Amino acid sequence: MRVWLLSAIFAVVLAGCIGSSAQASDATSLRGVLAARDWLNGGVSQRDLEGKVVLVDFYTFNCINCKHTEPNLRTLYQTTARDDLVIVGIHTPETSYERDRANLIASLKDQGIRWPVAIDNDNAVWDAYGIQAWPTQLVFDRHGRLRLTVVGEGQDDTLDHAILRLIAER
Repeated sequence: MRVWLLSAIFAVVLAGCIGSSAQASDATSLRGVLAARDWLNGGVSQRDLEGKVVLVDFYTFNCINCKHTEPNLRTLYQTTARDDLVIVGIHTPETSYERDRANLIASLKDQGIRWPVAIDNDNAVWDAYGIQAWPTQLVFDRHGRLRLTVVGEGQDDTLDHAILRLIAER
């Protein structure tokens, strides 16, 4: 019990140090997103992200859990993603069918995804952030610091509240 408690305390302290470090690694900053080179629905630049809360959604279009998070993302995009929030999709495919560009383009239309989506067929962005599962959503504050990681579906309220809190921080 004591070893577990010490390990938990160390993990919390380490997470706090990573989140507040002046020189953040790619896994806790937006550098990994900005390194993406192949985009659909436009791309993003450093200027697009400056001073904004940024939601990075790692998904693959055929994943049922990812499909379950999309209605909330569409609502956020339509209601919040103007001045304060930028949504960025990172499409990291699992299958060869999902790897096909034409299939991805068709899925964006079918699923109503209008925000920028990076094509991550080589898993470079996925690996830069150490992502382990679809869907994973990373939320960065206006200073580009990672503030929340959500893995899986069914956590829309947690995601929404965190985004609204970060927008209010100014």
